[in-house]
Amino acid sequence: MVIIIGAGPIGLATGIELKRKNIPFKIIERGCLVNSIFNYPTNMTFFSTSDKLEIGDVPFISHGPKPTRSEALEYYRRVAEHYDLPVHLYETVKTMDGEDGNFTIVTNKDTYHADKVVVATGFYGQANMMGVPGEDLPKVKHYYDEPHIYAWQKVLVIGGGNSAVDAALECYRSNAEVTMSVRYDTIKPSVKYWVKPDIENRIKNEEVRAYFNSEVKEIREHEVVLDTPDGEVTIENDFVLAMTGYHPNYDLMEALKIELTEDDKCMPVYEEDSLETSTPGVYVAGVVCGGMDTSRLFIENSRVHADQIASDIKEKLG
Repeated sequence: MVIIIGAGPIGLATGIELKRKNIPFKIIERGCLVNSIFNYPTNMTFFSTSDKLEIGDVPFISHGPKPTRSEALEYYRRVAEHYDLPVHLYETVKTMDGEDGNFTIVTNKDTYHADKVVVATGFYGQANMMGVPGEDLPKVKHYYDEPHIYAWQKVLVIGGGNSAVDAALECYRSNAEVTMSVRYDTIKPSVKYWVKPDIENRIKNEEVRAYFNSEVKEIREHEVVLDTPDGEVTIENDFVLAMTGYHPNYDLMEALKIELTEDDKCMPVYEEDSLETSTPGVYVAGVVCGGMDTSRLFIENSRVHADQIASDIKEKLG
């Protein structure tokens, strides 16, 4: 028996490859199916074409040149149904004990025994906190959903990457008064090429106000204090969208006794060919392999992990 932790695209792909090799498994997911994609902005469009997001040889047909969030959710539901994958949703792993060939995994709902464990939890579930006063106020959100609720409100968007730019533009076009706080001196070069000129023009025309080389100092109920190159600035504010990025679930990695690299990337230590970690019998799959380097791995270039892991498990289980 193999336990896969995480029902994202790579967790599902790993289950498919195990099924093809007649290896029994269960997939445990603390949220909904492909929970990370569900938490993407409602109107989000992927960078990639749909064929690069396919798993299990199931065609992904989208209406436009690039698929949307809603199309991806439907696609991965269809894949899970097609392969009849044993997915346990809204179930959180608490502890793991034992050794290779004899693991005991305890969740908030049940206890499982497994020969091998695959961690495919991604990184989108853990927001990077700013650590400033007022960050715990209800008006502060680390996930952006959709713009309607911010209409005619004063919104501060923190960040200069894709998530921040998308949130700023959508809120602006829904009649929000948008201000951006960007740590760097410009919008990130990695922002989608068809979006970057849009936000730059909105800023140039002062339709979106932007403070570059700035950081949030304090969040208050009706205002926000920024540190800027010109000194401290206090602005009126109704909502804060902190698009500050995300990181892997390191608490879970510690519980699973997975060793991490001793650098700022904090990557799990694993074998390149098999993706087995320093804990024998425990594997990592998907974007979680990149640790804090969250721009290195995506669905597109980590789909191969599924076959690598399943093949290694097949060989070792005999």
